[in-house]
Amino acid sequence: MENTELKIPDDIVISKIYYIRDQKVMFDSDLAALYEVETKQLKRQVRRNIERFPEDFMFESTPEESRNSRSQNGTLKQGGNIKYAPMVFTEQGVAMLSSVLNSSRAIQVNIQIIRVFTHIRQVLADNTEIRLEVEKIKNKLDNQDKNMEIVFKYLDELLEKPNQSKPPRKRIGFKPDDL
Repeated sequence: MENTELKIPDDIVISKIYYIRDQKVMFDSDLAALYEVETKQLKRQVRRNIERFPEDFMFESTPEESRNSRSQNGTLKQGGNIKYAPMVFTEQGVAMLSSVLNSSRAIQVNIQIIRVFTHIRQVLADNTEIRLEVEKIKNKLDNQDKNMEIVFKYLDELLEKPNQSKPPRKRIGFKPDDL
């Protein structure tokens, strides 16, 4: 078996990932284009194996969701005749597609898409960690600012009270005036 690895630029795959119903998803037409199959063939295979695609793997988008998501990246095709609602696949649904589309291209594309999803998840996790670290530093700086304000307040108070509480001291020892 040849190991000819397919390489689609990651930015192309990333541009086909949308955010719908609080999930990162891909549309059936975009997946079909990546797999180099017709959208109706992809949908047919999914419908034949619908038990493999529960709601958290695949759902049909509303026309409004489809328009809104596509307009996010400026990829909405004008004048498109969409007869059926687009199928939308989550990361798990994309992984399941490799089991119903029996081509080496589908397997290679799926591997790449899963790697992109994993990379996106890692970037988000890294950003969250960085955000938490920045928040910690900010809190420390806020506390230091408060402490510095207190120190300056005490210094100001000390400078404003020039020896008001102490009477002048008597000199001790030899005084030249006493001679």
